[in-house]
Amino acid sequence: MMAVTSSCKEGTKIAMDNGKYVRYTPEQVEALERLYHECPKPSSMRRQQLIRECPILSNIEPKQIKVWFQNRRCREKQRKEASRLQAVNRKLTAMNKLLMEENDRLQKQVSQLVYENSYFRQQTQNTTLATTDTSCESVVTSGQHHLTPQHPPRDASPAGLLSIAEETLTEFLSKATGTAVEWVQMPGMKPGPDSIGIVAISHGRSGVAARACGLVGLDPTRVAEILKDRPSWYRDCRAVDVINVLSTGNGGTIELLYMQLYAPTTLAPARDFWLLRYTSVMEDGSLVVCERSLNNTENGPSMPPAANFVRAELLPSGYLIRPCEGGGSIIHIVDHMDLEPWSVPEVLRPLYESSTLLAQKTTMAALRHLRQISQEISQPNVTGWGRRPAALRALSQKLNKGFNEAVNGFADEGWSMLGSDGVDDVTLLVNSSPSKMMGINLSYGNGFPSMGNAILCAKASMLLQNVPPAILLRFLREHRSEWADSGIDAYSAAAVKAGPCGLPVARGGSFGGQVILPLAHTIEHEEFMEVIKLENMGHYREDMIMPGDIFLLQLCSGVDENAVGTCAELTFAPIDASFSDDAPIIPSGFRIIPLDSGMDASSPNRTLDLASTLEVGAAGNRSTGDNSGRNGSTKSVMTIAFQFVYEIHLQENVATMARQYVRSIIASVQRVALALSPSNFGSHAGFRTPPGTPEAQTLARWICQSYRCYLGVELLEYEGSESILKTLWHHTDAVLCCSLKALPVFTFANQAGLDMLETTLVALQDISLEKIFDDNGRKALFAEFPQVMQQGFMCLQGGICLSSMGRPISYERAVAWKVVNDEENAHCICFMFVNWSFV
Repeated sequence: MMAVTSSCKEGTKIAMDNGKYVRYTPEQVEALERLYHECPKPSSMRRQQLIRECPILSNIEPKQIKVWFQNRRCREKQRKEASRLQAVNRKLTAMNKLLMEENDRLQKQVSQLVYENSYFRQQTQNTTLATTDTSCESVVTSGQHHLTPQHPPRDASPAGLLSIAEETLTEFLSKATGTAVEWVQMPGMKPGPDSIGIVAISHGRSGVAARACGLVGLDPTRVAEILKDRPSWYRDCRAVDVINVLSTGNGGTIELLYMQLYAPTTLAPARDFWLLRYTSVMEDGSLVVCERSLNNTENGPSMPPAANFVRAELLPSGYLIRPCEGGGSIIHIVDHMDLEPWSVPEVLRPLYESSTLLAQKTTMAALRHLRQISQEISQPNVTGWGRRPAALRALSQKLNKGFNEAVNGFADEGWSMLGSDGVDDVTLLVNSSPSKMMGINLSYGNGFPSMGNAILCAKASMLLQNVPPAILLRFLREHRSEWADSGIDAYSAAAVKAGPCGLPVARGGSFGGQVILPLAHTIEHEEFMEVIKLENMGHYREDMIMPGDIFLLQLCSGVDENAVGTCAELTFAPIDASFSDDAPIIPSGFRIIPLDSGMDASSPNRTLDLASTLEVGAAGNRSTGDNSGRNGSTKSVMTIAFQFVYEIHLQENVATMARQYVRSIIASVQRVALALSPSNFGSHAGFRTPPGTPEAQTLARWICQSYRCYLGVELLEYEGSESILKTLWHHTDAVLCCSLKALPVFTFANQAGLDMLETTLVALQDISLEKIFDDNGRKALFAEFPQVMQQGFMCLQGGICLSSMGRPISYERAVAWKVVNDEENAHCICFMFVNWSFV
């Protein structure tokens, strides 16, 4: 113990058994250090070998060598902990400085200017409206653009561009650190050492604007380099082309850029920008990158309008990057755009008028990306499939880009439209040059050619009412069998079969007819990637993907129901066993974008349950539920795009199949959305739900009567038959019914039962009784199951079962009893799991 206590002191002493210390010579320490760097924890044999190989250690006992290594490991651990604490302290100091600056700015300027500016702005707007020409040429009409005042063209000569650049710099800084924009805190964002930063959105400003301040562990030059590469972190950015570069006399750089953004849905055109970007270093050493649109210039380069794009405007925006004491950077980000909402249907205009959505998709995405890069540099590691985080990030970008290309269907990528079948709900596009679109060659170098030589895309968009995007997307992910066709999955997978080799994977859980194999828990903190193995589709080993299996690479984001204005997205692509970085990825998927970003977050526990028959509030939740019914209807737009590889001579057959498939998916989504909708729970009638249906009340009565008959006690304490179902639904123990079949499946569960199985009533019938038990549990269950039919009940000792997502659940005990109907015929078997909890 004395040796361990003294081991935390620096030096070259070692503790002896008698408590005395012996000092090592520098040569001995050098020899020990060499071995430590090779092997910090050598075995007894290795220590004895060291003594034999190093004569200078011959007078040291093996036990003394062991203690030296213990001490050395302790000192190393202390040094690492001290380094970590110093880094945390630097971060807290920088964050404190940032918060103090923000607080000072708010206290001295904003509190007074917000009210004064609001008042004067309102007066100015009233005066402007009173004098504005209201003729048909100057007002917004259906499908017409509001004519804004035309300013004289700006000079785009080198001297003129420098003048514009300096003006842009001044305006950007006034937004980043001044009061040019009235900033309000982003809903749901609280600053702190563990937060992404301080995020704010504009209030009462033209266009949409967002600002963020944060700390990243990268030097300013590296931060600027990353942020300039917008396609690497901004998923909606299709391309940024540098048209011209000019150097300024003050050491700055002016760049002329052409940028294209994808349209998020099939119902709106894409956006493009003609930009000036100015990079300079300020007197205090801060690095500034600011940008603005060049939409009205002369005497210089220009960018003509592009087909299928709407020219949008980037108002002075950019990045202020200041070096942080002790390393890293403090960064201020401002994004300010006019996305020309006049060019989209009125129902979609909130997408182009929401500063919250801009903050989520652009401003915060930049900060997350920087923090992810910083973390990868400081903590390099290898994740799923032996790939480093950068490789997984590249895969996610590949999935996202392929899905965006499918949704937009640009002609310059080879897409052309097929004729309609008379109904315009689904749009079909074909691309006979997929190698250009995907940036790869679909013929493999290992002798296994691809199945098809063209790609067909079937896409559609639909408006959803009263269903939170995160909940709907989670259902689509967890219960693929509710909407997907296994035959079409097999067809799609056949297009990417390349070779007869297996691929090691992680073990995963099974639910909803599929097996989840985690690949990367989080990507940039907001996404997770996984591999989906479809059940009953070929040979499967838990540690290997084998030829013949059907696997999907899947990317999921936006499942946090508490995030405001977040887009929920599920994209996936079939992969083959020899999946490599240059393998073809042809993604399909769903994207759900909220149109009412200001709505309160929904309850995270809402399920497809018996809430429609219970007086439990609009959310169908055991708690008081959410207030979505009180806040009006929530709207979102869902975009669906599915791609199919095919032989060109089969185009007509594949087109017919694709139309029917997407229409069936739309019907499934509508059915699920309707079940999830609070309006289906009677929230319009004074926020009261209808009484229980006769069938539900009858089942609840049979369950309770049978329990009393066989066990001699009451299952519930209730008053009157009208409340039996409600009382059963709120019972704290999990109550589940299963069918009387050779392979029993669940048919009913109360709220606790749904929570325990982590499922919904719609998906409950996909879960068989045997799936929730391990091998020992199944043996015990089936050994005693006949007892239920003979004597009417049985009791099980406490044990472990599994949820539909593979999570282990412990329970104190379980009771099973036969449920009989009014004719005393067996109707089902009911289970009650007492005092259950997730392990």
